[in-house]
Amino acid sequence: MSQTLPPCPECASAFTYQVDALLLCPECGHEWAEGEAADDSAQVRDAVGNILADGDTVTVIKDLKLKGSSSVVKVGTKVRGIRLVPGDHDIDCKIPGVGQIGLKSKFVKKVLD
Repeated sequence: MSQTLPPCPECASAFTYQVDALLLCPECGHEWAEGEAADDSAQVRDAVGNILADGDTVTVIKDLKLKGSSSVVKVGTKVRGIRLVPGDHDIDCKIPGVGQIGLKSKFVKKVLD
């Protein structure tokens, strides 16, 4: 009986194999459970691994130069009420003094209450 395994959610390799309850990727070394792959791809994580959600407050962890402008979003800038969107810049937000902007989740840290 032939069972087709899903591709690796990290590198999309088709050479995945199963060991007990885990699926493994020989190319990147990623391990995951069968139902876990779909859940991980839908989650957006910040620079330290916290899961982000719509409405969260985040802090910028690096000075970010804005293309087409001489202004900079400074490290420590607090952004309230983010909205998650698909794409490379996966956070849509409004920064006071700058306006509407798209941020990458790898340059922010979630503010934990």
